[in-house]
Amino acid sequence: MSRRPTGGGKNVCWGHETPATTRREFLSRAHMGFGWLALAGLAEPWGFAVAQERAAQYRPRAKRVVFLFMDGGVSHVDSFDPKPDLSRCHGQPAKWKPDALSQGVSSNRKWLGSPWKFRQYGQSGLWVSDLFPHTARVADELCVVRSLTGQFPLHGAQSLLMHTGRATAAAPSIGSWVSYGLGSENEQLPGYVLLNNDWVPNGGSQNFASSFLPATHQATMVRSKGTPVDNIVPADDVTLQRTKLDFLREQDEAYAAQRPGHDAIESAIQNYEVAAQMQTSVPGLCDVSSESAETLRLYGVDRTNEYESLYSLQCLRARRMLEAGVRFIEITCPNTHRNNSPWDQHGDLKHRHAENALITDQPVAALLIDLKRRGMLEDTLVLWAGEMGRTPHSSGDDGRDHHVSGYTIWMAGAGLRGGITYGATDEMGMSAVENRVDIHDIHATILHQLGLDHKRLTFRFGGRDMRLTDVHGRVMRDLMRS
Repeated sequence: MSRRPTGGGKNVCWGHETPATTRREFLSRAHMGFGWLALAGLAEPWGFAVAQERAAQYRPRAKRVVFLFMDGGVSHVDSFDPKPDLSRCHGQPAKWKPDALSQGVSSNRKWLGSPWKFRQYGQSGLWVSDLFPHTARVADELCVVRSLTGQFPLHGAQSLLMHTGRATAAAPSIGSWVSYGLGSENEQLPGYVLLNNDWVPNGGSQNFASSFLPATHQATMVRSKGTPVDNIVPADDVTLQRTKLDFLREQDEAYAAQRPGHDAIESAIQNYEVAAQMQTSVPGLCDVSSESAETLRLYGVDRTNEYESLYSLQCLRARRMLEAGVRFIEITCPNTHRNNSPWDQHGDLKHRHAENALITDQPVAALLIDLKRRGMLEDTLVLWAGEMGRTPHSSGDDGRDHHVSGYTIWMAGAGLRGGITYGATDEMGMSAVENRVDIHDIHATILHQLGLDHKRLTFRFGGRDMRLTDVHGRVMRDLMRS
């Protein structure tokens, strides 16, 4: 049985007591990096063989994750959840069950049918709207969840919930948890990268923060426009920079020796080292000029619209970074109109949703195609999700409001079943009525595919063992291939 922490350090991975040595001392002695650190945390007090046996019970299907965040909330009834009854009732007064969490509650609301047609695609016959013609081409790869639910119809709270498992700030992002549990496959790169598109979602940088986890696990931001990363080009020559880094390391290590296990110092040492290594690796990964003309066209990097070409560039960079060993990548959406989140169309739905789809659809589909042809989709989990859906009703004739009582996301790759739908909303798309799913269930399933038990991946903080899913979450085994 796993032992409860009995004192000493506060870092607890997999529900076991922290070793007495610091992380730096352990890595120095082990000579096997963060992968060994994560595996060593599995070991029971009586030996390494037991850890190997337990690890086999959670055979990972995924090595890495890419999260395509559709900030603002894509309308589920206009994308992957067709509602013929909603179209038939278009313009009629809207009435719904009182348990549905929607922002619009006024009495003059009317049902709003989708302006896009739905068609079936692939051998699976998956329903996809005309809003996403490129994604429709890879329909047989998609595991579509139509019954996701949230807590509050508010962007900030829902965005934090989607990223951190909590609707309030000061909790680590899922990317930070994955980096903490597994580390990076490449010591020259961070474990968690944010490919940003000149827009920070509601909830701010807390969406990507490490919070009480060591600072080495927070997201490293790579911009789409201009210089990808600040100070990525060394200001000094190699010899002088090495001298400065060695001096800083000596000072930090001397200070750390007086305060064993001090996370801030340990993280600073590691951050300096990774930052120096990134100056060698990141510029090359961000430069896509070596890619073939066919690949550039596939992603749409050559598109003339700036928003379209930059999002395409970030998706292609994601594939290159995943290939290089980055463990968790998130790509945000560009915001073309600034007054709302990108997909937050309370009005002008048809124009703005079509605009956002034009920006994201081709490169998202290209990423799946490219990963598959390189043999990487089998061990890469792709998550496409917003923080909420949109109401099936409206106070006007071309807009939808916030909705979290039943909406749609999809996943692909990494041992998940493709070409399927899971769960269902009612005939109008108001509430999840079949296989209701919580965001913690999505998190638990992602961790499971990475070989991590969401109940045992913990960190001691504030007197308790904290975890991404808190006291919630179930692994959705129905989504997995046998």
